[in-house]
Amino acid sequence: MTDSPATPPVRVAIDAMSGDNGLEAVVAAVSLCLQRHDDVTLTLVGDQAQLRQQLDAAGLGTEARLSITHSSEVVLMDELPSRALRAKKDSSMRVAINLVHRGDADAAVSAGNTGALMAIARFVLKTLPGIDRPAIVSALPAKQGHTYLLDLGANAACTPEHLFEFAVMGSVLARAVDGRESPRVALLNIGEEEMKGVDAIHRAQELLRASRLNYVGYVEANDIFGDAADVVVSDGFVGNVALKSAEGVAGFIKDIMVRTFSERWWSRLAGAAAWPVLKRLGARIDPRRYNGASLLGLRGVVIKSHGSADAMAFANAIDVAIIEARKGLPARIGEDIARELAASPDLSPADSA
Repeated sequence: MTDSPATPPVRVAIDAMSGDNGLEAVVAAVSLCLQRHDDVTLTLVGDQAQLRQQLDAAGLGTEARLSITHSSEVVLMDELPSRALRAKKDSSMRVAINLVHRGDADAAVSAGNTGALMAIARFVLKTLPGIDRPAIVSALPAKQGHTYLLDLGANAACTPEHLFEFAVMGSVLARAVDGRESPRVALLNIGEEEMKGVDAIHRAQELLRASRLNYVGYVEANDIFGDAADVVVSDGFVGNVALKSAEGVAGFIKDIMVRTFSERWWSRLAGAAAWPVLKRLGARIDPRRYNGASLLGLRGVVIKSHGSADAMAFANAIDVAIIEARKGLPARIGEDIARELAASPDLSPADSA
Protein backbone atom coordinates (compact mmCIF):
# COMPACT_ATOMS: atom_id res chain seq x y z
CA MET A 1 0.00 0.00 0.00
CA THR A 2 1.43 3.42 -0.91
CA ASP A 3 1.12 6.52 1.18
CA SER A 4 -1.08 9.47 0.41
CA PRO A 5 0.80 12.34 -1.28
CA ALA A 6 -0.58 14.63 1.44
CA THR A 7 1.40 12.91 4.19
CA PRO A 8 4.65 14.65 5.16
CA PRO A 9 7.85 12.92 4.10
CA VAL A 10 9.60 10.76 6.68
CA ARG A 11 13.37 10.33 6.80
CA VAL A 12 14.67 7.12 8.33
CA ALA A 13 18.30 6.42 9.18
CA ILE A 14 19.19 2.73 9.02
CA ASP A 15 22.10 1.09 10.79
CA ALA A 16 22.94 -1.00 7.74
CA MET A 17 25.87 -2.86 9.31
CA SER A 18 23.79 -4.46 12.06
CA GLY A 19 22.01 -7.80 12.12
CA ASP A 20 22.96 -11.39 11.45
CA ASN A 21 21.98 -11.62 7.77
CA GLY A 22 24.28 -9.00 6.32
CA LEU A 23 23.84 -6.18 3.85
CA GLU A 24 21.90 -8.30 1.38
CA ALA A 25 18.97 -8.62 3.80
CA VAL A 26 19.11 -4.92 4.69
CA VAL A 27 19.09 -3.81 1.06
CA ALA A 28 16.25 -6.23 0.24
CA ALA A 29 14.27 -4.72 3.14
CA VAL A 30 15.00 -1.23 1.86
CA SER A 31 13.69 -2.21 -1.57
CA LEU A 32 10.45 -3.50 0.00
CA CYS A 33 10.06 -0.32 2.01
CA LEU A 34 10.51 1.93 -1.02
CA GLN A 35 7.84 -0.05 -2.84
CA ARG A 36 5.41 0.38 0.07
CA HIS A 37 5.95 4.10 0.63
CA ASP A 38 6.07 6.84 -2.01
CA ASP A 39 7.33 9.68 0.17
CA VAL A 40 9.85 8.07 2.50
CA THR A 41 13.58 8.70 2.19
CA LEU A 42 16.12 6.30 3.64
CA THR A 43 19.70 6.91 4.70
CA LEU A 44 21.87 3.80 4.94
CA VAL A 45 24.66 4.21 7.47
CA GLY A 46 27.76 2.05 7.17
CA ASP A 47 30.77 1.32 5.00
CA GLN A 48 30.21 3.36 1.86
CA ALA A 49 32.04 1.04 -0.54
CA GLN A 50 30.19 -2.07 0.65
CA LEU A 51 26.84 -0.30 0.60
CA ARG A 52 27.37 1.12 -2.87
CA GLN A 53 28.31 -2.30 -4.21
CA GLN A 54 25.24 -3.96 -2.67
CA LEU A 55 22.87 -1.24 -3.86
CA ASP A 56 24.23 -1.47 -7.41
CA ALA A 57 23.83 -5.25 -7.36
CA ALA A 58 20.20 -4.84 -6.27
CA GLY A 59 19.47 -2.24 -8.95
CA LEU A 60 19.07 0.56 -6.40
CA GLY A 61 22.25 2.45 -7.17
CA THR A 62 20.40 5.37 -8.78
CA GLU A 63 17.37 5.43 -6.46
CA ALA A 64 16.77 9.11 -5.61
CA ARG A 65 15.19 8.38 -2.22
CA LEU A 66 18.25 6.52 -0.98
CA SER A 67 21.45 8.02 0.38
CA ILE A 68 24.54 6.73 2.15
CA THR A 69 26.26 8.17 5.20
CA HIS A 70 29.65 6.63 5.75
CA SER A 71 30.75 5.21 9.10
CA SER A 72 34.00 3.40 9.82
CA GLU A 73 33.04 1.22 12.79
CA VAL A 74 30.53 -1.47 13.73
CA VAL A 75 29.15 -2.37 17.16
CA LEU A 76 29.50 -6.11 17.64
CA MET A 77 26.60 -8.17 18.96
CA ASP A 78 28.56 -9.28 22.03
CA GLU A 79 30.19 -5.91 22.70
CA LEU A 80 29.75 -4.29 26.09
CA PRO A 81 27.37 -1.30 25.85
CA SER A 82 29.86 0.84 27.78
CA ARG A 83 32.59 0.13 25.23
CA ALA A 84 30.26 0.74 22.29
CA LEU A 85 29.31 4.08 23.83
CA ARG A 86 32.82 5.27 24.68
CA ALA A 87 35.08 3.71 22.09
CA LYS A 88 33.01 3.52 18.89
CA LYS A 89 31.80 7.02 18.21
CA ASP A 90 31.84 6.44 14.45
CA SER A 91 29.87 3.20 14.54
CA SER A 92 26.97 2.82 12.13
CA MET A 93 24.65 2.61 15.14
CA ARG A 94 25.94 5.85 16.69
CA VAL A 95 25.96 7.76 13.41
CA ALA A 96 22.36 6.72 12.63
CA ILE A 97 21.19 7.99 16.03
CA ASN A 98 23.25 11.16 15.59
CA LEU A 99 21.27 11.88 12.41
CA VAL A 100 18.07 11.82 14.47
CA HIS A 101 19.63 14.05 17.12
CA ARG A 102 20.71 16.61 14.52
CA GLY A 103 17.30 16.64 12.87
CA ASP A 104 18.58 15.05 9.66
CA ALA A 105 16.39 11.98 10.22
CA ASP A 106 13.03 11.44 11.88
CA ALA A 107 13.78 7.93 13.14
CA ALA A 108 16.56 5.37 13.38
CA VAL A 109 16.40 1.58 12.94
CA SER A 110 19.00 -0.95 14.02
CA ALA A 111 19.19 -4.74 14.30
CA GLY A 112 22.31 -4.51 16.42
CA ASN A 113 23.27 -5.05 20.04
CA THR A 114 20.22 -4.13 22.16
CA GLY A 115 22.16 -2.96 25.20
CA ALA A 116 24.45 -0.80 23.09
CA LEU A 117 21.52 0.65 21.16
CA MET A 118 19.74 1.64 24.36
CA ALA A 119 22.91 3.11 25.91
CA ILE A 120 23.81 5.13 22.82
CA ALA A 121 20.25 6.30 22.16
CA ARG A 122 19.78 7.39 25.75
CA PHE A 123 23.13 9.22 25.78
CA VAL A 124 22.65 10.98 22.45
CA LEU A 125 18.92 11.71 22.43
CA LYS A 126 18.25 11.91 26.22
CA THR A 127 14.98 10.97 27.84
CA LEU A 128 11.83 13.06 27.73
CA PRO A 129 11.11 15.34 30.72
CA GLY A 130 9.46 13.28 33.44
CA ILE A 131 10.79 9.97 32.08
CA ASP A 132 13.50 8.28 34.10
CA ARG A 133 13.82 4.98 32.23
CA PRO A 134 13.18 4.33 28.55
CA ALA A 135 11.38 1.05 27.91
CA ILE A 136 11.38 -1.47 25.07
CA VAL A 137 7.91 -2.29 23.75
CA SER A 138 6.62 -4.57 21.03
CA ALA A 139 3.28 -5.80 19.76
CA LEU A 140 2.42 -9.46 20.31
CA PRO A 141 -0.36 -11.35 18.51
CA ALA A 142 -3.62 -11.53 20.44
CA LYS A 143 -7.24 -12.58 19.87
CA GLN A 144 -8.39 -9.16 18.72
CA GLY A 145 -5.24 -8.09 16.88
CA HIS A 146 -2.28 -7.47 19.14
CA THR A 147 -1.24 -6.48 22.65
CA TYR A 148 1.64 -4.17 23.54
CA LEU A 149 4.02 -5.55 26.17
CA LEU A 150 6.63 -3.44 27.95
CA ASP A 151 9.31 -3.43 29.26
CA LEU A 152 11.01 -6.20 27.29
CA GLY A 153 14.45 -6.07 28.84
CA ALA A 154 15.78 -2.54 29.17
CA ASN A 155 15.15 -2.35 32.94
CA ALA A 156 15.50 -5.54 34.96
CA ALA A 157 14.49 -3.86 38.22
CA CYS A 158 11.83 -1.15 38.35
CA THR A 159 10.24 1.11 40.92
CA PRO A 160 6.48 1.65 40.99
CA GLU A 161 7.06 5.02 39.34
CA HIS A 162 8.91 3.36 36.47
CA LEU A 163 6.01 0.97 35.91
CA PHE A 164 3.66 3.94 35.92
CA GLU A 165 5.78 5.67 33.27
CA PHE A 166 5.70 2.53 31.14
CA ALA A 167 1.91 2.44 31.43
CA VAL A 168 1.59 6.03 30.23
CA MET A 169 3.95 5.44 27.32
CA GLY A 170 2.21 2.24 26.28
CA SER A 171 -1.18 3.92 26.43
CA VAL A 172 0.02 6.76 24.21
CA LEU A 173 1.44 4.23 21.75
CA ALA A 174 -1.84 2.33 21.52
CA ARG A 175 -3.80 5.55 20.99
CA ALA A 176 -1.42 7.02 18.44
CA VAL A 177 -0.74 3.93 16.34
CA ASP A 178 -3.98 1.96 16.67
CA GLY A 179 -6.45 4.76 17.23
CA ARG A 180 -7.72 3.22 20.47
CA GLU A 181 -9.44 6.06 22.28
CA SER A 182 -9.01 4.63 25.77
CA PRO A 183 -6.56 1.73 25.72
CA ARG A 184 -6.93 -0.83 28.50
CA VAL A 185 -3.78 -0.94 30.61
CA ALA A 186 -2.91 -3.87 32.90
CA LEU A 187 -0.06 -4.91 35.18
CA LEU A 188 1.50 -8.32 34.60
CA ASN A 189 1.32 -10.31 37.83
CA ILE A 190 1.29 -13.88 39.14
CA GLY A 191 -2.44 -13.69 39.73
CA GLU A 192 -5.42 -11.38 39.46
CA GLU A 193 -6.11 -11.31 43.20
CA GLU A 194 -5.31 -8.16 45.17
CA MET A 195 -2.86 -9.88 47.54
CA LYS A 196 -0.74 -11.42 44.76
CA GLY A 197 2.59 -9.97 43.70
CA VAL A 198 5.41 -7.91 45.17
CA ASP A 199 5.22 -4.51 46.83
CA ALA A 200 6.34 -2.62 43.72
CA ILE A 201 3.39 -4.07 41.78
CA HIS A 202 0.95 -3.13 44.55
CA ARG A 203 2.25 0.42 44.69
CA ALA A 204 2.18 0.75 40.90
CA GLN A 205 -1.46 -0.34 40.96
CA GLU A 206 -2.26 2.45 43.41
CA LEU A 207 -0.65 5.00 41.11
CA LEU A 208 -2.50 3.66 38.08
CA ARG A 209 -5.85 3.64 39.86
CA ALA A 210 -5.34 7.29 40.78
CA SER A 211 -4.43 8.23 37.20
CA ARG A 212 -6.58 9.03 34.19
CA LEU A 213 -5.45 5.92 32.37
CA ASN A 214 -7.94 3.15 31.65
CA TYR A 215 -6.38 0.77 34.17
CA VAL A 216 -8.10 -2.64 34.26
CA GLY A 217 -6.08 -4.40 36.97
CA TYR A 218 -3.71 -7.36 37.10
CA VAL A 219 -3.37 -9.93 34.32
CA GLU A 220 -1.40 -13.14 34.09
CA ALA A 221 1.01 -14.09 31.31
CA ASN A 222 -1.56 -16.18 29.45
CA ASP A 223 -3.80 -13.09 29.20
CA ILE A 224 -1.24 -11.28 27.02
CA PHE A 225 -2.53 -13.21 24.02
CA GLY A 226 -6.20 -12.88 24.93
CA ASP A 227 -8.44 -9.85 25.04
CA ALA A 228 -7.93 -8.68 28.63
CA ALA A 229 -5.87 -5.55 27.86
CA ASP A 230 -4.38 -3.48 25.07
CA VAL A 231 -1.20 -2.68 27.02
CA VAL A 232 0.50 -4.98 29.54
CA VAL A 233 3.17 -3.53 31.82
CA SER A 234 5.97 -5.31 33.67
CA ASP A 235 9.60 -4.85 34.63
CA GLY A 236 12.14 -5.76 31.99
CA PHE A 237 13.18 -9.04 33.57
CA VAL A 238 9.67 -10.49 33.69
CA GLY A 239 8.72 -8.97 30.32
CA ASN A 240 11.73 -10.45 28.57
CA VAL A 241 11.10 -13.90 30.07
CA ALA A 242 7.46 -13.72 28.94
CA LEU A 243 8.48 -12.69 25.42
CA LYS A 244 11.16 -15.35 25.01
CA SER A 245 8.85 -18.01 26.43
CA ALA A 246 6.19 -17.06 23.89
CA GLU A 247 8.72 -17.17 21.05
CA GLY A 248 9.91 -20.57 22.22
CA VAL A 249 6.40 -21.99 22.39
CA ALA A 250 5.59 -20.64 18.93
CA GLY A 251 8.72 -22.27 17.50
CA PHE A 252 7.95 -25.53 19.31
CA ILE A 253 4.40 -25.66 17.94
CA LYS A 254 5.61 -24.94 14.42
CA ASP A 255 8.21 -27.70 14.64
CA ILE A 256 5.70 -30.21 16.03
CA MET A 257 3.19 -29.41 13.30
CA VAL A 258 5.77 -29.82 10.53
CA ARG A 259 6.95 -33.15 11.92
CA THR A 260 3.42 -34.41 12.56
CA PHE A 261 2.25 -33.67 9.02
CA SER A 262 5.39 -35.31 7.60
CA GLU A 263 5.40 -38.59 9.50
CA ARG A 264 3.11 -40.76 7.34
CA TRP A 265 1.73 -40.63 3.82
CA TRP A 266 -1.76 -40.03 5.13
CA SER A 267 -0.58 -37.24 7.44
CA ARG A 268 1.13 -35.59 4.46
CA LEU A 269 -2.15 -35.88 2.58
CA ALA A 270 -4.00 -34.30 5.52
CA GLY A 271 -1.41 -31.56 5.63
CA ALA A 272 -1.94 -30.81 1.95
CA ALA A 273 -5.68 -30.57 2.49
CA ALA A 274 -5.20 -28.31 5.50
CA TRP A 275 -2.54 -26.16 3.82
CA PRO A 276 -4.73 -23.06 3.16
CA VAL A 277 -5.75 -22.95 6.84
CA LEU A 278 -2.22 -23.62 8.06
CA LYS A 279 -0.89 -20.88 5.78
CA ARG A 280 -3.33 -18.34 7.23
CA LEU A 281 -2.46 -19.46 10.76
CA GLY A 282 1.25 -19.17 10.03
CA ALA A 283 0.82 -15.66 8.67
CA ARG A 284 -1.23 -14.66 11.71
CA ILE A 285 1.45 -15.65 14.23
CA ASP A 286 4.53 -15.09 12.05
CA PRO A 287 7.03 -13.28 14.32
CA ARG A 288 8.37 -11.35 11.33
CA ARG A 289 5.03 -9.56 11.20
CA TYR A 290 5.61 -8.15 14.68
CA ASN A 291 9.28 -7.27 14.25
CA GLY A 292 10.28 -3.79 15.38
CA ALA A 293 10.50 -2.98 19.08
CA SER A 294 10.26 0.69 20.08
CA LEU A 295 12.58 2.37 22.57
CA LEU A 296 9.96 4.55 24.24
CA GLY A 297 10.74 7.55 26.43
CA LEU A 298 13.49 9.06 24.29
CA ARG A 299 13.43 12.43 22.54
CA GLY A 300 13.37 10.69 19.20
CA VAL A 301 12.14 7.54 17.49
CA VAL A 302 14.48 4.54 17.71
CA ILE A 303 13.41 1.05 16.61
CA LYS A 304 15.16 -2.21 17.44
CA SER A 305 14.83 -4.97 14.87
CA HIS A 306 15.52 -8.58 15.80
CA GLY A 307 19.12 -9.45 14.99
CA SER A 308 18.10 -12.46 12.89
CA ALA A 309 15.50 -10.51 10.89
CA ASP A 310 15.21 -11.35 7.22
CA ALA A 311 14.21 -8.80 4.59
CA MET A 312 10.48 -9.00 5.36
CA ALA A 313 11.00 -8.64 9.11
CA PHE A 314 13.47 -5.77 8.77
CA ALA A 315 11.13 -3.96 6.38
CA ASN A 316 8.39 -4.26 9.00
CA ALA A 317 10.72 -2.68 11.58
CA ILE A 318 11.28 0.24 9.20
CA ASP A 319 7.50 0.53 8.84
CA VAL A 320 7.18 0.82 12.64
CA ALA A 321 9.70 3.68 12.58
CA ILE A 322 7.76 5.45 9.82
CA ILE A 323 4.45 5.17 11.68
CA GLU A 324 5.87 6.44 14.99
CA ALA A 325 7.65 9.33 13.31
CA ARG A 326 4.48 10.34 11.46
CA LYS A 327 2.45 10.20 14.66
CA GLY A 328 4.97 12.33 16.54
CA LEU A 329 5.09 9.71 19.28
CA PRO A 330 7.85 11.21 21.49
CA ALA A 331 6.06 14.56 21.72
CA ARG A 332 2.76 12.88 22.55
CA ILE A 333 4.37 10.82 25.30
CA GLY A 334 5.94 13.97 26.73
CA GLU A 335 2.57 15.72 26.80
CA ASP A 336 0.84 12.83 28.57
CA ILE A 337 3.60 12.43 31.16
CA ALA A 338 3.44 16.15 31.92
CA ARG A 339 -0.33 15.96 32.39
CA GLU A 340 -0.08 12.96 34.71
CA LEU A 341 2.63 14.60 36.80
CA ALA A 342 0.52 17.72 37.14
CA ALA A 343 -2.63 15.77 38.04
CA SER A 344 -1.23 13.23 40.49
CA PRO A 345 -0.31 14.21 44.05
CA ASP A 346 1.66 10.94 44.39
CA LEU A 347 4.02 11.70 41.54
CA SER A 348 6.53 14.45 41.09
CA PRO A 349 9.28 15.17 38.57
CA ALA A 350 11.76 14.11 41.24
CA ASP A 351 10.23 10.64 41.27
CA SER A 352 10.61 10.07 37.57
CA ALA A 353 13.26 12.42 36.29
